[in-house]
Amino acid sequence: MPEVKISIGGREFSVACQEGEEHYLQSAAVLLDTEAAALSAQIGRLPEPRMLLMAGLMLADKTAGMEEQVKLAQDKLAALETELNGLRNAPTPEPERVEVPVIPEIVTESFAEIAARVESLAAKVEEKVAAG
Repeated sequence: MPEVKISIGGREFSVACQEGEEHYLQSAAVLLDTEAAALSAQIGRLPEPRMLLMAGLMLADKTAGMEEQVKLAQDKLAALETELNGLRNAPTPEPERVEVPVIPEIVTESFAEIAARVESLAAKVEEKVAAG
């Protein structure tokens, strides 16, 4: 079982851990040391047991807050997954019927007649210009 030297609050400790867990122990020690440093800055020098207790309580408080945030996020995720599954399993809506207006034949015939008259007038104007 490896022993790891860690520093918390300016004090050295030798801690045993499982093989391969050294990195996790070092990370945890850094977190605890950060809290101990904050305590030392605010209060000054504390007895070792009290410093470790207070730093541990501060970390526990942060952890509890994070666990609450995780729980809220999990609840929100579960609600969104339920909503998504409901939408996926909902019956396909009926296709919407869209009616496209059709131009009545009489309007089309009227436009054709107007176009023919305009072409006739244009031809007459061209004849007069050419003769003129």
